[in-house]
Order: sequence, then structure tokens, then C-alpha cells
Amino acid sequence: MSMHVTPDGKKLVTVIPGDGIGPECVDATKRIIEATGAPIAWEERYAGESVFKQGIASGVPTETIESIHKTRCVLKGPLGTPVGFGEKSANVTLRKLFETYANVRPVREFPGVKTPYSGRGIDLVVVRENVEDLYAGIEHMQTPGVAQCLKLISRKGCEKIVRFAFEFARAEGRKSVACATKSNIMKLTEGTLKRTFEDVAKEYPDIESWHVIVDNCAHQLVKKPEQFDIIVTTNMNGDILSDLTSALVGGLGFAPSANLGNHVSIFEAVHGSAPKYAGKNVINPTAVLGSAIMMLRHLDEFDAAAAIENALLVTLEDGKTRTGDVVGYDKCAKTSEYADEIIRNLGRKSTAWKVREYKPILLPQVTTNPVMVTPKTRRVVGMDYFVEWGGTPEELGKKVEGLVEGLPVVLKMISNRGTKVYPSMGAITDCVDQSRCRLVQRNPDGDLSNADLAAIVTKLGASVNWAHLEKLQEFDGQPGYTKAQGED
Repeated sequence: MSMHVTPDGKKLVTVIPGDGIGPECVDATKRIIEATGAPIAWEERYAGESVFKQGIASGVPTETIESIHKTRCVLKGPLGTPVGFGEKSANVTLRKLFETYANVRPVREFPGVKTPYSGRGIDLVVVRENVEDLYAGIEHMQTPGVAQCLKLISRKGCEKIVRFAFEFARAEGRKSVACATKSNIMKLTEGTLKRTFEDVAKEYPDIESWHVIVDNCAHQLVKKPEQFDIIVTTNMNGDILSDLTSALVGGLGFAPSANLGNHVSIFEAVHGSAPKYAGKNVINPTAVLGSAIMMLRHLDEFDAAAAIENALLVTLEDGKTRTGDVVGYDKCAKTSEYADEIIRNLGRKSTAWKVREYKPILLPQVTTNPVMVTPKTRRVVGMDYFVEWGGTPEELGKKVEGLVEGLPVVLKMISNRGTKVYPSMGAITDCVDQSRCRLVQRNPDGDLSNADLAAIVTKLGASVNWAHLEKLQEFDGQPGYTKAQGED
């Protein structure tokens, strides 16, 4: 990754102080970094609440985007999304604008931070895909009573995050990568991550790898978290699991994160802007500081990063200066006092708590070609015709069967919320106002053209109000669609 160097030889970083408690955490962090003498210069820019209130709907102004294009590296405080201003989260907007596809959330046990897991040696990292999945944010009301969200998982997105997880393991000297998916239920979407993981893992024989169903992963994280080193997972699973992992070591005040891409990297705490604590100088800046430690390593400032991490560990181990989330806000040290103590401890090392030996991360170079998978054979074998329907499944089935006479398809079945309801299996299904009619080729070896599909939709649409259409495709002889519950 290229970086912008100032005329006096410093590495330029875009710093976004953020909203609420953000400026206090960021100020403490900047002071600590400056105390190490690391050659970092700051270009301050804004995003979030103050920008929404200026009427900029994205929450990210042009001058901030221009700064990030220049520096390629961002340290940011939490951003608020005030009710009534803007639509999308400015945090998510920044991640997506710069294709920071890897969200990295390390958690480790800290000295002096008592939890039910103290003494177990938790030291793990959740590597979360950061761009696609349900967080593509593509939603529709299909009918007045049924909402849909499209879960988009690409082979390219999976390959990037899986390769990143293995390269990250090598950079941190870690021994294993677990892949957590819900591929037992979502065989095509979550299954794509599992299959990609199993393909790529063969290229990293030095690292142990295994797959775990995500609900079992959550169970195991509570039961025996020390068994995990790196967990790689999809966007929504990663969002949920990484909040769980931060709770294992003392909460969000100790949860840093990095959003890494091949061009831009954004370092930020996991926690929000906590407006009720803003301006009181009582907040724990460790999460922002931890994010900055990751940033320094990313900028090849390994000595400064190690010095700060050691000073942080010594400060926590000494236990003289503790933050409100650890000891209560009535008897805690001020944010500025905590930062002062870390600065005083620069140069010291804990005897009991070790800092890892880190190497630069080799970011995966995956093709920029949009097409990553090219089947040898493909054909369209039918169509799922989603309709708005308030009658019975039997009434809809008879109606559609009559309408498709003379067309190149037959009605195979109707499902409601994924369960087959026609022809009836005798199931007790509480139907809603959206049903799926699965229309398949009359000729088992045929291939439906777009013109065929358009003619089918035109004929059916005159009598049955459609809400959504999906081609049923086969790639290399394998169905590119799943069956309904109860479908043969």
C-alpha cells in the first residue's frame, strides 16, 4: 500500500475525531503516538453527525474523501447517525467507498481487567468480510406484508477475505484459522465461503484450518474461547461474533478494529459515540489506541506500535490508573490521566504479558476482472415466479396451471415462506401474502431463452400480480438454486 509522506519525512494520516466521545479518545491516542516520536503527521477532516447536519446526506464531505484518496490511511473516532439526518451510516459509507473488504477485530485478555474468563489466555482475531452479504443493503417490500433482503455472496469476496485471513495469520505468527458459516442452511451463499475456504486452505499447509457452523462457533466461544486463533466469517456473522468476543475480555472499551483494503485502510474503535459521556474526560480510550497500534504496524512503524502496546499492558498491570468501565465512573482516572500514565510507561515492558512479533501483512492480489467463475456449460431450466396472493395455495395452483397450458413450462410446486404448500403435503402452514411458483421446463433437456421467460411473465402477469422473478439456472450440470422445504 502506498502512503503519503510529507516534505519533512512524516507519514500523513487522515484523522477524523468523530462524534460524542470520539475527540477525547482520538486526542489521547494522538498524544501517545507523538510521545513515541513516530514519524506521523495528521490531516484533520470531518464526517458523521456535524456533516449530516450541514445537509450532506452521506455524512462524508468531499474534502474528507479527497484527503483519504491522498493519505490512504485513516484513524477515526466513532461517528453518530442522528435521527432525522442522513440515511446510511457514515461509518459504513466510508468502508464501502474505499473497498476496505477486511474487518479485523482482535481481542486478548488484558491485565487488571477482571472478567469471568481471566487467566484463560484469550487471544483471538475475528476476520469479517466487510462489503457484501446482507450488508449490501438491498431490500424491497415484495408485498405489503413481506420484506426481502438480498444476501449477496461472491466467489471474489470470499477469496479476498479467506486469503487475507491466512496471510494475517502468517503476519501475526498464528497457528490456525477457523471458518464460521451457516452453510448447512444457506448452501449456496454461506456455502460459497465454506467451499472457497477449503480450496484456499490447501495453499497454506503451515496453518491448521477447520470449518465450524456459526451457531456452534458462538457456543464454543463462550464455552472454550481459548481454542480459537483466527475466525474468518461473512459480514453479518462477523458483526455478531465480534461483539461477543469483545465481551469476553472486558467490553467495547477494549475492542479495536481495522478496515483493511488493498488501497485504503481505516482504523477505528468498535464502540459508538456514547454521547452521554461526551466532554466529561472519563471515557476509556483503549479501543481507539488499540486501533492506532494496528495502524502503526500497517505503516511499518513496528517499534512505536510495540512500545505503545507494552506501555498499555504495564499501565493496566500496575492498576494505579484505571478507567470508568473497569472500576466505575465515580472513582476512575480521567481519560487524559490514563493517557499521561501510558506515556510515562513508554519504554517499560510487562514481565507477564507478551507482545507478539509482527511482520507486514501480504495483502492478497485477487483479479480485478468481475468474472471469476466461468462454467463450461449452462442453461436456464425454469423460473421462480414470486407473486402477491391473498387466496389459498390450491386456488393459486389451479389458476397458474391453467395459465401455463401451451407454454414451455409446467408448475412444479408453490411454496410460502420456503415451505411447499401446493400440491399439498398436509403441512400446517400459516401463509402470508407472497408465494413462489416454481415453473420448470416441460422438456427436461431444454434451455429457456430470455424471450421465452418474457412471454411467460406477460401471460401470467395479466392475471397474477408478480413481485419478483428469479431464473433457475444450471451451471456445469449442477442446479444453481435450492429446493423448498418438502419439495422433491
